Amino acid sequence: MKAIVIREFGPPEVLRYEELPDPQPRAGEIRVVVHAATVNRVLDVAVRRGEQAQRGVELPLIPGVDCAGVVDAIGPGVTVWKVGDRVCAAGRMPLDPCAEGGSDAAGRTGMMGIKRPGGFAEKVCVPASVAFALPDGLGFHEAAVVMRHCPTAWNLLVNIAALKAGEWALIMGASGNLGSVGIQIAKHVIGAKVIAVAGTRGRADMGLALGADYAIDYGTQDLRAEVMRITGGKGVDVLYDNIANPKVLPDAFHAIGENGRLVTAGAHGGPNVMIDFFHLYDKKITIRGMPGSRDADRPKCFAAAAEGKIKVQIAHVLPLSRAAEAHRMMERDPGMGKIVLDPSLG
Repeated sequence: MKAIVIREFGPPEVLRYEELPDPQPRAGEIRVVVHAATVNRVLDVAVRRGEQAQRGVELPLIPGVDCAGVVDAIGPGVTVWKVGDRVCAAGRMPLDPCAEGGSDAAGRTGMMGIKRPGGFAEKVCVPASVAFALPDGLGFHEAAVVMRHCPTAWNLLVNIAALKAGEWALIMGASGNLGSVGIQIAKHVIGAKVIAVAGTRGRADMGLALGADYAIDYGTQDLRAEVMRITGGKGVDVLYDNIANPKVLPDAFHAIGENGRLVTAGAHGGPNVMIDFFHLYDKKITIRGMPGSRDADRPKCFAAAAEGKIKVQIAHVLPLSRAAEAHRMMERDPGMGKIVLDPSLG
């Protein structure tokens, strides 16, 4: 099979397109013919540059922290999947062979694409316990993006913030991946009133196209003043952020109203941000960081996407052989929609 291999950290050119033996599924595993794997700013690009040493990256490595495709081989003991099933897998998973339900996993876990071979390959083996079935009507490219971002956004807004229908949600980074998904979950799934925020008029207006009720360009508008005008002086109930921009987040924080909640799953623009503690305790604000997701939410995310309630933003679909180009594109414009690699394209 063809695969992307990292043998040393460095620029995009270290992503080598190589011929490797087909992987063989171990006990409790399935093998997936990959039709989509997403390119991620931190878990792929920063890892390739050698900037994520805390994750214990082991070289040589096939990167790619997610995949969507078709099962083409079954390991010993697997009965829940069959050849031809359409599946998706991502994130942290057992590293050693285990039962198909993962009940006897030895305890060692790690992310695919970081601690075990990832999705930047024509074929990849994953534990049967971490695979999820794709609903009819949801394509592989869309499914890979949903798997990567939607469960995190869903967890933040539905479980952690407990956003309710009719409440106000302020969504930062409206044109980004987590931001664009957050807008749609807040509006189309929960039924909240949504204010989208971005650093340019064009990117803010992308939030309107996704269903937001209002859009704020903090490059030319006073963020807090606009929020207070829109909400009639009440402020927002939930502030959803995954950037931690030290020049913008303090103003957004001041736009949180009584008993408001700030939820976050990232700090790409930070990590250090000044917070007004007078406003924190005066408004009785709760701050929760939650970078993960819940397995039970993934089928809900796939169903919402299949129903058209969530439309992921895919900027480019490229063949696997152009992985280095995809990394360069991501470095030039981190705020673009998702880049998907499709090994079936060559």
